[in-house]
Amino acid sequence: MTPPTGDGASPAPIDRPILELLRDRLDTTQQVETATITDEGHLELRVGLSDAYYPETVREARLAVRWYENDDFKIHYREVREDGDWECRWDRHRNPHNERDYFHPPPEAQSPGEDASWPTDYREVLRFVLDEIEDRVQTLWRG
Repeated sequence: MTPPTGDGASPAPIDRPILELLRDRLDTTQQVETATITDEGHLELRVGLSDAYYPETVREARLAVRWYENDDFKIHYREVREDGDWECRWDRHRNPHNERDYFHPPPEAQSPGEDASWPTDYREVLRFVLDEIEDRVQTLWRG
C-alpha cells in the first residue's frame, strides 16, 4: 500500500494502478506527447500535450493527474503562454470551500471553485477532461 501523499487534496493514498491505466490510455492519443508517472514532489501522472496541437501562442500545455484510492482526484491543466499561464482544475475531494466535486475555472484556477458533478468512473472523468481540453484548443485556433 502506498502511504498517504500528505498533499492536502485527499486523506487517501494515490492509486498508482489507476495512474498506470490512465497513462497507457493517454499514450494512445495523438493529443499526448508524453505521459509519465513521477514521484518528484507528489506521486502523479504528468502529461505533456503535443505542441503541434496548439497555436504558437501556447509554448507548452500539460496535465498533472493525481488519483486516490478512494476515487478522489485532482486534474490540473496548464498552458504556458507568453502573456501568462492559463490554467484550470477538476477536483474531487473534501475541503472547506466547496462540495466534494468542483471546478477551478480559468484563467488562474482560483479557489474557491465552482461546485460541479463528475462521472464516477475514472475513464469517464478522463474522457470528460479531454473533451474540455479539445473545446479549449478549438477556441484557441479560432483566435
